[in-house]
Amino acid sequence: MMTSERTGNSPKRSYSSHAPEGKADSSGAPEGKADSSGAPEGKARRLFEEANSLDFAIYKAVADTPTPTLDVPMTWVARASNYSRISISIAVVLALKGGRRGRRAAIRGLIAVVAASFTADLAAKQLFPRTRPDRRTDVVGRQARMPKSSSFPSGHTASAFAFANAVTADFPQLALPLYGVAALVGYSRVHMGVHYPSDVAGGAVLGLAVGSEVREATGA
Repeated sequence: MMTSERTGNSPKRSYSSHAPEGKADSSGAPEGKADSSGAPEGKARRLFEEANSLDFAIYKAVADTPTPTLDVPMTWVARASNYSRISISIAVVLALKGGRRGRRAAIRGLIAVVAASFTADLAAKQLFPRTRPDRRTDVVGRQARMPKSSSFPSGHTASAFAFANAVTADFPQLALPLYGVAALVGYSRVHMGVHYPSDVAGGAVLGLAVGSEVREATGA
């Protein structure tokens, strides 16, 4: 099972000029009166609210910045990462050109992709449900459909980082390009408006953890 999130048509909406008011919730950045007490739970709540506000602000800054030139490659990356096609393509090249070590790395990488996909979609997204961003749909260069699954974490990002981590057990010299590709996949999810930055960060951490487990399990 490769990473592919269920999609559907999103209604045409515009970004609000500020984060929604009220109690902190997982759908966007919160506003409201922070707990003024010095209790640990009050500090934790304020920290969460501030982090969530920053998350929302970064997402909005990317969304509101016109980048017609960048939209073209980001659209390609976003589409190519569906069903982990980028990772599968790299695995095929490694298996065909890398000899025995390449075949071992390809198998290990694909195991990591499947494991990360299942972990993100069937476990993490169920444990941490989060509403998708309230995305504009009238930006010509950013027409990716909005998935219906939980926004947190990014499954595409998790699979890409898991693949990079697993493959570099055999090819450490490929760390820079593989992690670079994984980072591009993650950024493309924010650029296309389907994830918040924290969703991508969570996906990256999950992918690295899964990749490490696969390396250990396969004797790397």
